Formats: sequence, structure tokens, C-alpha cells
Amino acid sequence: MKLKNQNHIKKILKYIAVFISSIILSIGLLFLLVYIGIFGSLPDKKALSSISNEEASLVFSSDNILIGKFFAENRTNILWEEVPVHLKNALIATEDKRFYIHKGYDTQSYLRVLLKSLLFGNTSGGGGSTLTQQLVKNLYGRNDFGFLSIPVNKIKEIIIASRIEALYTKEELLLLYLNSVPFGENVYGVESASHRYFNKSASQLKIEESAVLVGLLKANTYFNPRLNPKNSLERRNMVLNLMEKEHYLSAEAADSLQKLPLKLNYENLDLKATAGYFVYRVKKKTLELLETVKTNTGKEYNLEKNGLKIYTTLNMQVQELASEAIKKQLTSMQQLLDKELENHQFKKQWYAKQKLQAQHKDLQKRKVEVLDWKGMQTKNISKLDSLWHYYKMLNAAVLITNPKNGAVISWVGGNHFRTLPFDMVLSHRQIASAFKPVLYATALENGFTPCTYLENEEKKYPEFENWEPKNFDHTSSPDSTVALWYALVHSMNLPTVDLYFKLGRENLFNTCNKLNFPLTADDAPSIALGTLDLSLYEIVKAYGAFANQGQTNELLMIDKITDAKGNILYMGDTPKPKEVFSIETSQLITAILQKAIDEGTGTKIRNQYGIEAALAGKTGTAQNYSDAWFIAYTPDLVLGTWVGASTPDVHFYSGNGSGSSLALPIVAQVLKGIEKDDVLRKRYLTSFALPDDIYSFMQCEPYRETGIEGFFNRLFNSGSKKGVDKDKKDKKKPVKKSFFEKLFKRNQ
Repeated sequence: MKLKNQNHIKKILKYIAVFISSIILSIGLLFLLVYIGIFGSLPDKKALSSISNEEASLVFSSDNILIGKFFAENRTNILWEEVPVHLKNALIATEDKRFYIHKGYDTQSYLRVLLKSLLFGNTSGGGGSTLTQQLVKNLYGRNDFGFLSIPVNKIKEIIIASRIEALYTKEELLLLYLNSVPFGENVYGVESASHRYFNKSASQLKIEESAVLVGLLKANTYFNPRLNPKNSLERRNMVLNLMEKEHYLSAEAADSLQKLPLKLNYENLDLKATAGYFVYRVKKKTLELLETVKTNTGKEYNLEKNGLKIYTTLNMQVQELASEAIKKQLTSMQQLLDKELENHQFKKQWYAKQKLQAQHKDLQKRKVEVLDWKGMQTKNISKLDSLWHYYKMLNAAVLITNPKNGAVISWVGGNHFRTLPFDMVLSHRQIASAFKPVLYATALENGFTPCTYLENEEKKYPEFENWEPKNFDHTSSPDSTVALWYALVHSMNLPTVDLYFKLGRENLFNTCNKLNFPLTADDAPSIALGTLDLSLYEIVKAYGAFANQGQTNELLMIDKITDAKGNILYMGDTPKPKEVFSIETSQLITAILQKAIDEGTGTKIRNQYGIEAALAGKTGTAQNYSDAWFIAYTPDLVLGTWVGASTPDVHFYSGNGSGSSLALPIVAQVLKGIEKDDVLRKRYLTSFALPDDIYSFMQCEPYRETGIEGFFNRLFNSGSKKGVDKDKKDKKKPVKKSFFEKLFKRNQ
């Protein structure tokens, strides 16, 4: 009986030996098939020697803040000397404690996995892949071979890992790993992960922060510190515990760090996109410049893979001031617009019209994410409600430039780049009275003076469909004329139309051509009042000529482009400015527009917002309040803003929609922020320093009476010209006195 049992045991052992031998032979055969390339070729020594991670190209502001990335994979490489020691220790203690001993694969780890994980079901045994094998997986990925996928891919990784170990030092391998490993949220490499979760470079990470990132590697979503902070905290503490076991931390240090709360400084440029509209324009321009580099040098660069660095003209501090100013203004003004649209039945009429074409599902309420000034909000609304939400939404754009070289300092193209990507800086809308300085400057170029007197009488123009323009306040003065400078300061329509006819359409269009304005074939004189459709880009560039002694510059966004190693590929070269107006004309317009800020249509910037800087500027209010504009400037800054809905039929019905009420406050808030900052104030809010004789036009009366009485008034008062500053009543309404009243007053 005993012999029978022994034979039975021998037979079982024989079967086991045959089984194990078969497995070994199968593995050996599979290994051979993988090695000779039956399951796809393996990278050779030459390919492995030239490994380089794809790297995102970075966009920086002029104040050296990262404002954008272009990438196929969101990765920014880091140098070995920039990697904190505690980050290396945390990684090795957690992922591969025998990293410095093995040669790419770790037999001991495989046996541990086999015995603990497979035979005894102990999942705490960990994985068998070394850091080198994980690196191979990150670099080359895995292919699908059906039921053989796992063994074939594992064998591939072992072979490639052993080859890599023969070519690179352990430090180089560790750096390659840190620069390639995924951290979730489409982020690759520890440098990008550090910026995403802690808004700092990896070189600045604290020990507990390094532990968070290393812990994230096990499961990118489950241990994501933003999405699952509790899981992340537990995993972080486990990493710290492993560091203690491997003697990278003392027990006291590990215990102290484990008691710290999880603190993040999450920064996602894709979600925030404060400079999103600008970064998009930079991308288009960079691609053009790289084509020029390719033509000139023969070298081709991939914007999404080669880790270029693009240094721009944008000042992020000013950009944030502009974004905050828009948010503050539109938050309050949207509420006022909503009330006006409802009170005037516009909302009701819009819904009635849309319901005629809507399907039943469009009226059903559901949870929808919509943008408002608190961010993306989840609301229970119908598709029709969602359409109305965006249809009636106020939008704003801001463009700020340096007129001396055309450098873009701030570019806000709308409310939110990801949600509303259409760039309103480039959108053409009715320019309104913001156009008038162009007309008046053209007149000065053609022999008119600030003291040229213009008619201020209401007229019908039969040849132009009985067009009958009116002043904004519906006043007129048929018995007197208005000085050119005063008409512009107060943005008077009737004298402006008179000036247009006296100047001639051809002269105005010559100026518009110099400014590259898109012109219309329509010969209506209403162009004088700003019926032309222009973009914020075009009008800010034009005002740059007033600020820059009559010369305009093409707008620049990029100062410099380098490759990943810092070699310069492109260095911005300020193009030669184009002369549009004479120096004298630009100075006269500036002096008049200073008056517009101090005493005319732009006075709110002084009276309500307390801005003290020397400024020239002009408001613009389109018909029916559909578009509101305000452009202001100093010798070193042009600030322009436009506010309106996505379509002109959505608008205010009151003065709330005027340029001074809707657009001016945005510029005022930006200027207030600049004034408070010593550096920005000295750089941008410079004085005009115009010659004294430029202001001599202020000595001529704003109004002059016509007819015989006016002749005698001028005759007897020729030596007594009163400046505007001495009689503030003139700014509102002309005070007319008869010849005899003035005569007897003079004799007294």
C-alpha cells in the first residue's frame, strides 16, 4: 500500500515536472518569437540611443508667467539637477526599491508577484515591473495580441529594458521616467504635474507634495488629489511610510508629515484660460514664423512636440486687471439689461418666435452647464432657455497696446475662451462716435483748424433718403456755429456732418485706406457719425497714430521664440512705423481728446472713477445702444474696449447702453489698477508734454453767432476772446447775448 502511494506521488510529481517544463519551454519559445520580431520589431541600439520625450511648447508673458501650452501630450521636461532628492527617494521607495541593483528586470520581484499575488492571492505583493520597464511602457505603449497580450508585452518590456540599461545610467533612466510618466488629466511628466496640482516647478516641491505626485502614479483618477482628496491623502501617507521603511525619512519626520492636511494650488490653463484668446492668436502667428524659419534654414519644428518657448509682449498683470474689470462691469450691467429686455417685451417676443420652430425636446428641462460670471454653473433648464441665456448675454473685449512699437499688452477677446471662442477683438461692429477723431484729424490734415466753425443746424438730405441727423441731446443752434474742437469734445453730430460735406468723402476715404479700414461702397454721409463697421483691433491701432506722433505700428505679439535648448529661432523686430497724420495733427487731436476726457463725453473717468493720469480718449455709442466703445490713450498706452451682445438686436433701451456707461467703466477699472502699481504707472501713464501753442485753440469761443448781429459781436469782441475753461456754461448750452447787451456791458 505504501509502495502504491509512493508511485502515485511520483506520477503526480512527474506530471507537475512535465507541466512546469512545458510552461518554461512555452515561455522560452514565446520569448524567442518576441525577440526575433514575430510580434513586431523591437527598437535597436541606435533608436534607443536617441530617445527623447515629446515636449509641449510653452508660451510666456512679458512678466515671465506661463500663459499657455501647445502639445500633443502635455509634457514639460525637467533637468536632473532640478529634481528634488526627496522626489527621487519617494519614487524609488514606492515603485522600485531595487532600482539601483537590477539591470532592467527584477527576477526577485517576479518571484514575489508569483508567490504572493498569484499563488496566495495577496495583492499587496505589488507589481513585478521595474521603473525601467514602466519607462518602456510609457515610451512605446502596449499592443493588442489577444490572449497573448500580457505575456508578449511583458517580454517586450523586459528585452527593451535590458537594452536601455546598457545604454543609459541609472540617473538618466530615472530622469526619462520622471519626464514621461502620466499623471492623469492629460498631463505627462513631473514638471507639468507639479504646475497642475501645486502651481510651482517640481524643483520647489515639498516632501509631502512629492509624495502626493508619486502616489498618483498607481491610479491617476482614483488618487487624483482634486477629484478624490481622501484617497489621495491616504495614498500620500502610504508613500511617506514606505520612505520611512527604506530609511529615506526618520520615523519622526514621517509621522509629522503624515499629520499635515492635503493642500493643493490647482492651476489648469485649459480651464482658466485668462489669456486664451491671445494664446490662440500667438499659436497662429508662431506657425507662420516657423514656416519662415523652415524656408530660411531648412530646419522643421513641430509646435506641439519640440518644446519651443514663445516669449510674448502680453503683460499678465494688466491682462488680469482687464479680465477682472470686465467681470465686475458685466456682472452688474447684465442684470440691468435683463430687466430692460423683459420690460420691453423683447424676451417674450423672442421665446414666442423660437417656440414656433422648436421641437418638444427643446422645451424639456434638463441639467445643463452654462457660463455666467460665477463660472460654469449647472442649471435645470431647457435647450431654449440655454439658447436665450447666451443670446442675451453681454460680451466685452479689451485690447491694450503700446503705440510706440505696436506691442500687445492685453488681449481679452470675450467672456470665456473655451465656452465662447469667437474673438470679439476681431469682430466688426458699428464703430459709432469713436470714428469721429479720424474724420476730424483728416480735416486738420486738409487745411481746417480747431477754430474752424461748423454749422449746428438740423437739416434733411433728400438725396440721401431724407436723412435727418440729430445731436445726441436733440439740441441745435441754427443762429450760431460751433468751433471744430468743441464739436469733437462733445461729440456733436450736426457739426460733424457739416464737416464731412465740407471736407469731402474722398479725403476721408484716403485716410481710411492709410489705416487699412474695410470700406463700404455705400456713399451715405452717415459714415461721418460712425456707421462703418470696424473691429477693436483696427480702431485701437488707429488711435495709436494719435498717441505716437501720427505714426501707426502693426500690432506685435511675439518677442522671441527659442528651441528647447534656448537657441533663438526668431527675434522680434519692430517694423518701420507708417505715417498717417502729421505730428501737428496728432498733437491737436490729442489736445482736443484730452478736453473730451476732462470736460466732454469722457468726464466719468475723472468724476466717477477718480483717474488722475493724463489721458486723451473718446466714447462711442452705436444706434439703439447696440455697441458701446471707449478708447483712451497716453503716449505709452492705448486702451480700447467694446461691449455688446452677440447680435445687435439685443441692446439696452436707455443710456445704460452708452459708451460712457457701459464701456468706459472697464477702461477706468484697468487704469485704476495701473495707477495703484508704481511700476505699471511709471511705465504706461506718462504725460503728453505737448507744446503750449497746441492748446491755443482753447482761446476761441466754442460758439459763434451768425448773421449781421454776429458780425457786430465779433467786431466789438475781437480783442476779448474768452477761453472755455473760464465759462463752464459753454459746455452744456450756448449763452447768446445781443450786440447791444454786449456793447453796453463793455462800456460799463
